[in-house]
Amino acid sequence: MKRFIPALLLLLIAFSMPVLAFQENTGVTAEALGQANLRSTTDVNSDLVGAIESGTRYPVIGRSEFYPWLLLADPATIQPLGWVFNELVTTQGNLNNVPFSTQIVSDNPPTSTLSSTAVAQAGASITATPTHQLVGVAVPVEPSATPTQDFSNVINGLVNGEVNIRFGPGVDYPRIGVAYPGERYQISAWHTQLPWLQIVYPDSPNGFGWIAQDLLDIEGDVFSLPSISQTNLNLPTLTPTPAVVVASAQDGRPTVPLSPEFAELGNQVWDIVLKAGFDPATSRFGALFVMDLQTGEAFSFGSEYAFSGTSINKVAILARLYETLTNPPDTRTAIDIANTMICSENVATNRLLSIIGNGDEYLGANETTKLFEDLGLEKSFITAPYSIPNQTPQPPSSPILLPTTAADQTKANPDLTNELAVDDMGWLLADIYQCAYNQSGPLIENFDGQYDARECRQMLHVMSNNTVDALLKAGVPADTRVAHKHGWINDTHGNAAVFFTPGGNYVVVMMLHQPDWLNFQESLPVIAEVSRAIYNYYNPDEPMTEVREGYIPEAPTCNFAGTPLIDDIMNPIFNQ
Repeated sequence: MKRFIPALLLLLIAFSMPVLAFQENTGVTAEALGQANLRSTTDVNSDLVGAIESGTRYPVIGRSEFYPWLLLADPATIQPLGWVFNELVTTQGNLNNVPFSTQIVSDNPPTSTLSSTAVAQAGASITATPTHQLVGVAVPVEPSATPTQDFSNVINGLVNGEVNIRFGPGVDYPRIGVAYPGERYQISAWHTQLPWLQIVYPDSPNGFGWIAQDLLDIEGDVFSLPSISQTNLNLPTLTPTPAVVVASAQDGRPTVPLSPEFAELGNQVWDIVLKAGFDPATSRFGALFVMDLQTGEAFSFGSEYAFSGTSINKVAILARLYETLTNPPDTRTAIDIANTMICSENVATNRLLSIIGNGDEYLGANETTKLFEDLGLEKSFITAPYSIPNQTPQPPSSPILLPTTAADQTKANPDLTNELAVDDMGWLLADIYQCAYNQSGPLIENFDGQYDARECRQMLHVMSNNTVDALLKAGVPADTRVAHKHGWINDTHGNAAVFFTPGGNYVVVMMLHQPDWLNFQESLPVIAEVSRAIYNYYNPDEPMTEVREGYIPEAPTCNFAGTPLIDDIMNPIFNQ
């Protein structure tokens, strides 16, 4: 709770208080750089007990022996007012003359723990009048301070778009938050030289943030508020935002602790995504899953978000199809598999769903969701067939389910009937790999003979023939085997892949989202750069020095009849 100090009360205290009640006057003073909060102890999380504004010099009666905090006093009584972070103020005098203190300030009369016991009357050069009001808090002002202004009125700013809240008045200051359209913020000051407004922002170390003036619809006369003219603000150093890269875990599966090297890779690629402007604090953001297929280590960030499943969820359809088949695919099915996984042809995809659902595409979609559930991957699903342009979809035989999952199903505006989380898809690809090359893992162990190594190798083989050379594949040498599935819609671009490299095999799933429209010129480079960083981690002796340009075929040929690929898919003893 802030301490409000009426001017009349300050005068009464100054003239009636006995000398022995005063704390030590050290001759050192501090003045706020703009505005600063006062805390009960040397901790930004401690109680807020007051606030100060530039224009008044406050006696410094104590300092922390271990932390960069100063204890300020009432200019009239030299009684403790609260602790301030020393980078939020300018000081006058020698701080070495200030004794160490562990004073805790509260609304109750404080008991001083200053290491010095000297007691002196307040200096005559500091007066208690006039008063200067700041956001409802009356504090004394020196006679030389700027003219008194009225801060009793409240002026708000309505955010008219998604905007960054900065630590200072300029884009060079770090972002400390994001404001969204329709939100209101109390404006606390305006800058005399820069087109920025200071707002009340409790999450900031000093309780304030800055927004460019043009990004707010101002409700009132902002010039009736305090003005700030400093252009060199000595703001405190912000604690770096911790990386959100975490070890990926799924119920029923062993969690392998991340080695320091693998964890550092996670921080490196997280930094690439952030610097490209895909930040989970905003509506433009990304998610990533990476697994080392040798050690089982896996990390992810953004796995709590559901994205539109796009065509990437066709990996799950393919896996569910192989559970259904009791024999190798026939020619028609093999061609549909190739058209689905390489050309993303929705007509072929829906025919596969119909096979899974015994003639019912919707049932086939629900059975695909059941595969996710049986594998413990409960943030992803598909409950309806893919849409076909200029074609009325087959009506469902029963109401379409719209599952609610543990994921955030709003931030990326995902398709209501087709959603995925990056870690779910990553674990599914890892399961297919373990089935194919180790003859182990959940597909082998949990489905009672419905899968074998041949089928899992055929799944990876058809994805290795994907003709899209951009996205994750552009971050590795052109001759690298990459079994991958691409997918994109207007606002979401993604790729899911198994990489086979000289230095080790691994899984990567990456999704990027921007509301309404995501430009390929912005998404493709960052996806490729993340892929390059991961490839170089596994292959440090022959690293990729830069991403390849890559390409996306404009009109891929989806006529695989009679090709070796179809023969491979139909082969009952396929062993590649």
